[in-house]
Amino acid sequence: MILFVSALVGFGAVFVLFLLTRSAVQVQQAVPKEDRAYLDPLPKGLRLLWPLVNVVDHWVGDRFSAGYIEKVDLQLRLTHLIFLMSARQFVALSIVSAVVATSLALFAMVALGLFSILTPPFVALLGYYYPRIWMRDVRRARIGAIQKQLPVYLDFLTLAVEAGLNINGAIQKAVEKGPDGPLRREFEHVLRDLKSGLNRADALRRFDERQGIKEVTNFVGAVIQAERMGAGLASTLRFQSEQRRAERFQRAEKQAMEAPVKLVFPLMVFIFPVTFVVLGFPIAMKFMQGGFL
Repeated sequence: MILFVSALVGFGAVFVLFLLTRSAVQVQQAVPKEDRAYLDPLPKGLRLLWPLVNVVDHWVGDRFSAGYIEKVDLQLRLTHLIFLMSARQFVALSIVSAVVATSLALFAMVALGLFSILTPPFVALLGYYYPRIWMRDVRRARIGAIQKQLPVYLDFLTLAVEAGLNINGAIQKAVEKGPDGPLRREFEHVLRDLKSGLNRADALRRFDERQGIKEVTNFVGAVIQAERMGAGLASTLRFQSEQRRAERFQRAEKQAMEAPVKLVFPLMVFIFPVTFVVLGFPIAMKFMQGGFL
């Protein structure tokens, strides 16, 4: 009798799993196939979750707030992730991340025999905001790379303008000779805007709006002001190059001065306790062998 009941329960579980799998396949087949021909390739970690992201985007994306989607779209443009996913897909990714994190937490609690009411909501909240943390890290890395490369490109622009080229030709030469990175791709975008018929000031303003970085804003404003007032563009670019290089040196000095403060926590938590254990263990063993303990 017990074997019959066990077999019946097992058959029922397999049948329910089959129905759920079939329903999931039908739901996924209803989602239109995404065309990523003109988008950046997905990272390896996102490729596993991307079918679920498209499912959530297709079935729930219309219910997202328009204002919230607009804010997310602006953040994606500033991080240059707009060429990887849309704003709706990013919100769908946050939802999928929350569900996956909660499922893993519940599985771990069941496997360990532990349960806490506060753990699933906390893990779900952490999973929902993890894509935002990732986007913030991408934004910081992009800003750092642009700030590091900007003086180099300003030097190329200065040399090209002093050699007799206009700003369009100088940007073209800087793109050809400059190091690869996000700033090079942004200057290529400026050249495409100029070739499409956009005037120089508007192309540079769009370049500034895509970055939202103070150093780029100063550079664009100085170039537009120099052309409008008829000032020497070469001297303006050279001043901008020297100023950006001085700012880069100041940032390096600031990071060097912050290093000792950031080392205090790992020293107190990891290094000092181990040092005390290494020094105190022989002393404790001597006391124990001598009968003092």
